[in-house]
Amino acid sequence: QVQLVESGGGSVQVGGSLNLSCVASGYRSCMGWFRQAPGQGREGIAAIVGGSLHTYYDASVKGRFTISRDDAKNTVYLQMNNLKPEDTAMYYCAAGVACGLERKVYMYWGQGIQVTVSS
Repeated sequence: QVQLVESGGGSVQVGGSLNLSCVASGYRSCMGWFRQAPGQGREGIAAIVGGSLHTYYDASVKGRFTISRDDAKNTVYLQMNNLKPEDTAMYYCAAGVACGLERKVYMYWGQGIQVTVSS
């Protein structure tokens, strides 16, 4: 069992930045970030593979968000720049073996953290 704890969320104005962190209790080769807006499904937005550091991004965040990881700290980060109101959602960290942006490949989930972008 892997425990995941997110931090770094909050409220920010349009165009602002936030850096989310997720600390895992153990190593998993794939770490990802998902988000879920009210009334919407949970969507994968970024993922990163341990070792190769290959990354995946959804088109909605590519060029604005950057995923990275520090395996010495079992931590994955999501740097979010140029935030937009449509980025408002609960953000979830996830861990698994296989990688990608689909929910089904992830075995472990954090509790989520709120990000609110206001205009």
